Amino acid sequence: MLALIAGTGDLPPALVARLPQRPLICALDGFRPALTPEMTFRIEQLGSFLKALLARGVTEVCLAGAITRPAIDPSVIDEATKPLVPRIMHAVAQGDDGALRVVIALFEEAGLAVRAAHEIAPDLLPPAGVLTRKPVTIDQRQDAVTAEQTIAEMGRADVGQACIVRNARVLAREGQAGTDAMLAQFAPSDDPLWGVVDGLGAVLGGAAEWLSGADGEPTDVRGAILFKAPKPDQDRRADLPVIGPQTAKGAVAAGLSGIVIESGGVMVLALDEVLATLDAAGLFLWVRPKGGA
Repeated sequence: MLALIAGTGDLPPALVARLPQRPLICALDGFRPALTPEMTFRIEQLGSFLKALLARGVTEVCLAGAITRPAIDPSVIDEATKPLVPRIMHAVAQGDDGALRVVIALFEEAGLAVRAAHEIAPDLLPPAGVLTRKPVTIDQRQDAVTAEQTIAEMGRADVGQACIVRNARVLAREGQAGTDAMLAQFAPSDDPLWGVVDGLGAVLGGAAEWLSGADGEPTDVRGAILFKAPKPDQDRRADLPVIGPQTAKGAVAAGLSGIVIESGGVMVLALDEVLATLDAAGLFLWVRPKGGA
């Protein structure tokens, strides 16, 4: 039996739609995924949660969707979780990839196999090549090389999986708020699509790292590319990058020239809708082999 540890976003429902049998939907306490969870749990009671999964006959788990790190309340740590506390605290102190490695190890040591989202839904990995009508120029291909190097540097610091590049200059790097929030910073202020996101500015705060212009405002990114890829050597069973219709709309609103994703390393939700949005606006989607030119 499979348990889906669901975060927010459209990936968990997309996985459920592709499974022959509905998995056991689980979620961190306090999060509201698009799917209604049958079990919720706290990190402070992870040991009891693992035992409960085994008691329900769960043999496999899949981690999918976005979460933010919850605050740890030592007063609610239960007996089953006390032996795990040193490793949980170590995970909390790590970057995203380091934390996920610890979490995956804890599931595996409990006897639960961890399945990747793209293993469950391989069709979410699009074929390599330029999938839109708009081609990719030589300069944009060179920008992709710069972007790939940037993602490698970011990955070594365990921060972010996307960046925006134009003319070999890195204009923005993804932060904890994610790719769509990064793009939203560059949309016109009168664009109704991003009105809600703009209103969350106080929440997003400094979550994204920006290379800014002299006036302190984010650099104009019109004509740039969005590049997205996994961190080097990350465990791809969790946190494999995802783009979808909102990403495409954000790229259009920001005035980008196109999107480049690593072949086999980035899932695309609602691919047909993504391509239609990009084609209508004259942007490209290039599914680029790692190290490609």
